[in-house]
Amino acid sequence: MTATPARDTPAQRHVNELIEWLRIPSVSSDPRHAPDVHAAADWVLKKFNAAGLETELIPTDGFPLVVAQTPPVPGAPVVLVYGHYDVQPPEPLAKWTSPPFEPTIRDGNLYARGATDDKGQVLTHIQSVCDLLARGETLPLQVKFLVEGEEEVGSQNLEARLESLRDRLACDCVVISDSSQYADGVPAITYGLRGIITFELEVTGPNRDLHSGSFGGAVMNPGIALARMMSSLVDSSGRIQIPGFYDDVQSLAADERDAWQKLPQDDASFAAETGVCATFGETGFTTDERRWARPTVNINGLVCGHQGDGVKTIIPSSALAKFSCRLVPDQAPEKIAAGLREHFERHAPVGITWTLSIGHGADAFLADRDSRFMQAARDAIASAFGREPVLIREGGSIPIVTQFQQTLGCDCLLLGWGLADDNAHSPDEKFRLDDYHRGIQASTMLWKTIGKL
Repeated sequence: MTATPARDTPAQRHVNELIEWLRIPSVSSDPRHAPDVHAAADWVLKKFNAAGLETELIPTDGFPLVVAQTPPVPGAPVVLVYGHYDVQPPEPLAKWTSPPFEPTIRDGNLYARGATDDKGQVLTHIQSVCDLLARGETLPLQVKFLVEGEEEVGSQNLEARLESLRDRLACDCVVISDSSQYADGVPAITYGLRGIITFELEVTGPNRDLHSGSFGGAVMNPGIALARMMSSLVDSSGRIQIPGFYDDVQSLAADERDAWQKLPQDDASFAAETGVCATFGETGFTTDERRWARPTVNINGLVCGHQGDGVKTIIPSSALAKFSCRLVPDQAPEKIAAGLREHFERHAPVGITWTLSIGHGADAFLADRDSRFMQAARDAIASAFGREPVLIREGGSIPIVTQFQQTLGCDCLLLGWGLADDNAHSPDEKFRLDDYHRGIQASTMLWKTIGKL
């Protein structure tokens, strides 16, 4: 059924407000939606203003930063909540069961682009603070908010402004909800993220596309050359062949490996969920270890030759691969790039030239599993979700997290309320309403537990 406003109980009001925000198609990567992205910023700014927070809309060369804060509490910790109001493009539209910007409730889930990534999750923290203030309660700590509109396109303007905002955003801990639980009914705190570096490899051969009958066998085919170069990066056991790639990789602690092996996951269910016939990865590591704490190389896209219908028998003049490396703590993106150039110099076939372009990079993130903020979060989540959260890492990258850690000198808590099947970045993105409400409860408890530190 299509969501419609309900009578104004607190829980229903929370849902109605999320629906209202989700209706705004704030796709930051699409210039046609620029007015909508600004409208999404205005929506959250008005929400803060209505609650009486001190607010500021900070312009950037792109979309604005929405900054808000509650009054300082002498001697108490300061927490900064970070989130984003921009969303991914909704395409392919035909694969949505209901339109992406017409929020719809089905089977207890709210379907819309941005439902879990990240409007729904960041709104849990906004709702908790606004509700406490509306009830006349005094917060036992100061809570600051930073909600940006360019996370889905790399956060470059926030990164450029972060140093100048150091005093404005000064805090003891950053709280981010832009991830997921480990499994349905198994809440999680993510204490580690992999870093990333992206590349494009272009291979060039003849000065034009050639007839494959007239010239085949006499010149190196750039498509074959690219395939050889890319396949040389990983051996049959999943081991990456870039020189020096593993030099700085941290070994997993025994207690981490033991804890992860006790999690309710097996390769058969993982394969079934992802639609593959079998798992694959670096020999000697479990699936969770491979995707959370081991480095990888992955091809993200290939462009070569004829792409239209039918056959066109050519030797293409060029071929392009887009690929990336996920990195673990202590791996430096610039060192990986240098090793990659050395590797391609050794493995490039004769008869072609190649160019390696380096894209964006970010260091891996690792939090202190034993910090006072981590314990406070564990207590708050256990209270709201009815069970202790598990501590996990995540294979993805959130570059701004490392920037917060380095610039603000603070702890970081990654508290995900979503589920792995919430379809973030995919059609039929959703957020289970029970988890939305539990996230608000956990956030409310978090302020109270941190306030006692």
